[in-house]
Amino acid sequence: MTKIIVLPHEELCPEGAMFEAEPGISIIDSLLKNHVELEHACEKSCACTTCHVYIREGFDSLKESTEEEDDLLDKAWGLDPDSRLSCQALVGDTDLVVEIPKYTINMVSENH
Repeated sequence: MTKIIVLPHEELCPEGAMFEAEPGISIIDSLLKNHVELEHACEKSCACTTCHVYIREGFDSLKESTEEEDDLLDKAWGLDPDSRLSCQALVGDTDLVVEIPKYTINMVSENH
């Protein structure tokens, strides 16, 4: 099992979280399974950027992103070099530290 540490997020996970995930599961599925309610407007089909996360540790252990994911990430709020779509990034054998961005593109576009 791989350990996933979720850094505190003001609304979704104020205390942060730590749990184990099976290798091969998507990061978003592991988050949702452990009650971190990350938005996924396209139902995890790689068609939006609402499940955007930062992989602060363990990024290099993930399979490389596809061109389709990279194209979508260009539209994500707060894009940085550690950005991934959590619906596309699969948990491997290396522990991960995940940070949830402050906003999603939906929040920014809806003036929250």
